[in-house]
Amino acid sequence: MKLDILAFGVHPDDVELGCSGTLMAAIAEGKKVGAIDLTRGELGTRGTAETRKTEAVAAAMVMGLHIRENLGMADGFFLNDEAHLRKVIAAIRKYQPEIVLANAPEDRHPDHGRSAKLVADAAFLAGLRKIETKDDQGNAQEAWRPKYVFHYIQDRFIQPSFVIDISDFMEKKIEAVLAYTTQFNSPGTDEPQTYISTPQFMETVKARAMMLGKRIGVAYAEGYISEKVLGLSSFDSIIQQTT
Repeated sequence: MKLDILAFGVHPDDVELGCSGTLMAAIAEGKKVGAIDLTRGELGTRGTAETRKTEAVAAAMVMGLHIRENLGMADGFFLNDEAHLRKVIAAIRKYQPEIVLANAPEDRHPDHGRSAKLVADAAFLAGLRKIETKDDQGNAQEAWRPKYVFHYIQDRFIQPSFVIDISDFMEKKIEAVLAYTTQFNSPGTDEPQTYISTPQFMETVKARAMMLGKRIGVAYAEGYISEKVLGLSSFDSIIQQTT
């Protein structure tokens, strides 16, 4: 299946927290959208790789994703080397997305920045025809380079290059995040409290979206960083609210 947008997250729940509103808005417009998790999140304090897998499936259903895969890299220990690059290159060539979304280029969790560089590098290298990769059936893949790689904003605030209105999808975004029942706002468990497991953390997720939305005169938004200059076909493409 060729996708319009392919979102990468190094851990299951990164996509939900960082860009799920944007993905659902695109799906509502008729776009083909998928997500790929690089690791199983097996080093997370709460839950297990198995529970995270179940939660990722539930969250994908909330978002309405057309595909979701996991590349099975080692949580905390994957590298931006040839072996890992080839895995991401093969995934990009498999789905031929026009746009790739990736982790924040710098963040509280070191995996996020490392993943951001890995995915961005792979997106460029996927367009080089002399790099040979094969699909799941052993057939040679065609070179494919996405038009854009955008990085979503995660825990630490980074000034966005642009923001996308997700006002109609904010409730669904929260629902998708809370599908990770071992990770977020789950009272009555014997597992230790973490940085992201308190009700206050979920309030910050909503507050961030409100803050970014206010910048463009809408209720909620998600922000992105782009290394490439973006072009508009006309001023009509801009949300024209007084702010």
